[in-house]
Amino acid sequence: MRILVAGSSGLIGTASVAWLRAHEHEVRRLVRRPPAAPDEWFWDPPTGRVDPAALDRVDAVVNLCGSRMDERRWSGAVKQELRDSRIVPTDVLATAAASAGVPTLVNAGAVGVYGNTGEDVVDERSPAGRGFVADLCRDWEAATAPARVAGVRTIVLRVGIVLSPHGGILRRLHPLFRLGLGSRLGDGRQYMSWVALEDVVAALGFVLGRGDIAGPVDVTGPAPVTNARFTEALAHSVHRPAPWTTPGFVVGAVVGEMAHALVLTGQRALPAVLESAGFEFRYPTIGAALAHALGT
Repeated sequence: MRILVAGSSGLIGTASVAWLRAHEHEVRRLVRRPPAAPDEWFWDPPTGRVDPAALDRVDAVVNLCGSRMDERRWSGAVKQELRDSRIVPTDVLATAAASAGVPTLVNAGAVGVYGNTGEDVVDERSPAGRGFVADLCRDWEAATAPARVAGVRTIVLRVGIVLSPHGGILRRLHPLFRLGLGSRLGDGRQYMSWVALEDVVAALGFVLGRGDIAGPVDVTGPAPVTNARFTEALAHSVHRPAPWTTPGFVVGAVVGEMAHALVLTGQRALPAVLESAGFEFRYPTIGAALAHALGT
């Protein structure tokens, strides 16, 4: 397949491009600077510009754009940036894919669309939740409408917490846990829908090759765990104790509104579409995923 990828420099994008090429797909990368390599093509989301040649004879567009949600406290400007970095590129690429007659669009999304689910299990059939993150994710998915309306097979990957030594949550937590400073956050009962990076990119390849899959697809491990269990598993992986608890009010004082949206609440999401389609997770348990990610 010939695949056009946006967001190729991020954690998932870098791994996805490598995986696709290893499986003999031709990958074109969209960049926001003058192209410096034969596989690069220019685009400028704020102006809606995409080099039309980039879409020539493309079998699928994969959009993985979106700035990290946990890097800074959420001011009004930061929250607007989080929305713009997702919704604007999605609308531009959905429109471009529709105009060029591209058969398939795979767009990033997040399990945050379900809001705080407590102990309730959710999957792709569940409704969207409430709050800033859920509203953002719902609008992010809605921005694929130009492609869907035009008959483009459109898939939204609702990705969970990605486990990788190269970035994401483990880049921050691993050093703390190695020092014996790991702790449960709040009451520890909030669920974490984690997934190994290798399973994310394998799931992307899987849905690209399955013409019968469309719509939302949860990309999460099959066994989500509570924060308390995640803390225990991570401490075990680095052979350190983690007896501490960081109270919720302390977390809130440190990171602000983000604490209640991303840290002290969560989703117990299951990958129903992937499992029913026969996808097999390489790392189906939190212990296996952490051991692989950390090389333990």
